Amino acid sequence: MAQCTFYIDGNPCYSEEGTNLVDAAKANGIFIPSLCYYEHIDPPLGTCRTCTCKIDGRYDPACTASVKEGLSVEVNTEELIDLRKALIEMMFAEGNHFCPACEKSGNCDLQHMGYELGISVTRFPHLFQDRLIDFQPKRLVLEHSRCIKCKRCIEEIHTSDGRRVFTSVNRGYHTSIGIDYNAEASLTTEQAENAAMICPTGAILVRGKTMTRPFGERAFDTASSQSDFKSRIVPKGHKGPLEKKTIATVSLAGCFGCHMSMLDIDTELLDIIELVEFNKSPLTDIKTFTRRCHLGIVEGGCCNTENIETLRTFREMCDILVVMGECAAWGGLPAMRNTIPLGECLEEAYLNCVTAEPGEHTIPYHEDLPKILDRVYGCSEIVKVDYTIPGCPPNAAHIWKVIKSLLWGESFSVLYSEFKYD
Repeated sequence: MAQCTFYIDGNPCYSEEGTNLVDAAKANGIFIPSLCYYEHIDPPLGTCRTCTCKIDGRYDPACTASVKEGLSVEVNTEELIDLRKALIEMMFAEGNHFCPACEKSGNCDLQHMGYELGISVTRFPHLFQDRLIDFQPKRLVLEHSRCIKCKRCIEEIHTSDGRRVFTSVNRGYHTSIGIDYNAEASLTTEQAENAAMICPTGAILVRGKTMTRPFGERAFDTASSQSDFKSRIVPKGHKGPLEKKTIATVSLAGCFGCHMSMLDIDTELLDIIELVEFNKSPLTDIKTFTRRCHLGIVEGGCCNTENIETLRTFREMCDILVVMGECAAWGGLPAMRNTIPLGECLEEAYLNCVTAEPGEHTIPYHEDLPKILDRVYGCSEIVKVDYTIPGCPPNAAHIWKVIKSLLWGESFSVLYSEFKYD
């Protein structure tokens, strides 16, 4: 094929004519996010729209376009970046993607795109749909709540005699991925593992086989796909003298793991206490605010009325409010109960639990006990949050880099390996 010159954001790029735009951009050092694109599937699917660009003046998915002489492509405009973020955020909000508890965490393309786009929290409320987890297949487990309907599995996964294993069922919002149980049962081990690998989320898992690996050995732990990742993550503070600041912290509906992570800076804590005074905090056992604070740090979401009251007090008493960890961001693991009616949760915990006292059939209730909410809420659903630090728990270095940047305007680079949801 003949070489051609095309333009991305006004800069000349070079590739063989007819090359897929996503591949051609990558060869020229330009990252275009994509979830459904897979080099072996032709024609490309174009289902997720994550790779949307402005191509010769039209908004189209880059994976369905081929380069040609003089092609003009806009990739990294403010509008397009925000559009891609919104698409990824909606996928997280629409599905039950509990990254810390997901078998595919660290090897998940959706998670990876969230990292690459610097998404700390979704702007959309999570739906917490109660969808089927299909345990009928012999070789696989299909979790519909995590499926983004990219159709990779439909096009790529076949039995040894060429039969399709997956298919599309229903239409529109009710579309789901169906499975031919007879064909699925005939898959080899390699074919079953390939089905789980090709899925961009944790929707397809191999029955009886773990995919987990230690941190650092997973596909998306350490290396970003773009050269300017760091500059997208660091919050902008106001440069000023290193005067001593007052911080307040609290743990709501969480496990206190984020607070423990804060202490993982080890001996650097000795440097921090020269610059920071803790006011209301479980670290100091000061239970009420004694002054207004420069920064408030909240771990955990809101599951009862006391959590809401505490969070609102933090918002009122702190100049800057930072939430850290997945529970504070959108509910996290405690929000797993959001797919189940509250009454069923209480019955299982207090009436049907195997550890309940014999003869005890009472759900605790007293006017002094905080009232349990209908579901677990992220902090931003209750009050205005200034910054969110993702992770379960966040990396200690990440936490303190953000805090230093916000309080003293110091410039820090948050590494890709620090910016994680698990």
